[in-house]
Amino acid sequence: MLTTRFVTGAPNWLDISTSDIDGAASFYGGLFGWRFRSAGPEAGGYGFFQLDGRTVAGGMQITAEQGPPFWTVYFQSPDAEATAKAAEQAHGRVLAQPMDVMGQGHMAVLADTAGVPFGIWQPGETKGFDVAGEPGSLSWVELYTPDVAAAAAFYRAALGLETSAAPFPGTTYYTCVNPAGAGEDEVFGGVVPLADDPSEDTAHWLPYFEVADTDAAVAAARELGGTVRVPATDVEGVGRFAKLADPYGAPFAVIRSAPPQA
Repeated sequence: MLTTRFVTGAPNWLDISTSDIDGAASFYGGLFGWRFRSAGPEAGGYGFFQLDGRTVAGGMQITAEQGPPFWTVYFQSPDAEATAKAAEQAHGRVLAQPMDVMGQGHMAVLADTAGVPFGIWQPGETKGFDVAGEPGSLSWVELYTPDVAAAAAFYRAALGLETSAAPFPGTTYYTCVNPAGAGEDEVFGGVVPLADDPSEDTAHWLPYFEVADTDAAVAAARELGGTVRVPATDVEGVGRFAKLADPYGAPFAVIRSAPPQA
């Protein structure tokens, strides 16, 4: 599960690039109770979404030329330069070269072999988000890709991630992802064949946010101008989830996770 006990390869940050940061702040504020705080004039419009004073994500405004709104998931790296080189050697690409972020850490944006963007964060003063796995915060990530085996090989080479197969209702197996050497308690996401899910038409990482009530979150998202891509659905042993998009088109999901089994 996702925690703030960050280890190499685990998600430790995420942010949204949106065509309307004020509108996005209003939407996610109404949905999750987030409040947006600017990082200051030197940050180029970047800021932080906070829940009860704890940072859950970042965000900034982009232009139409930079593409449609999207969420980017960042994974912890002990050395951003080395991880970028490893990604290139594994036939990925570097979209934004490793850079220092005002002493808070080093970041880079990469793309895997299917062209899926993702970030890496080498912690400095900022270790990552302040909360995970609680209502209103990131609790799971899912990669939709045309080739699960190729994706697993890439992320193992670039980030040391390990995959395992788990039984899953309606499918033969679900591919789980965890940091190197970690057990099943450290599983933080999954990999899904793009062809198996008609709700997803492009390869990407999809963030799931924990909620106390999935149906209430779906209703609130509609009222706030969002779109329901997959209605609230129960998955035995997993929880009740729904796939949504904010008013500007950025896809995400919500889930009320099932209690851990003994």
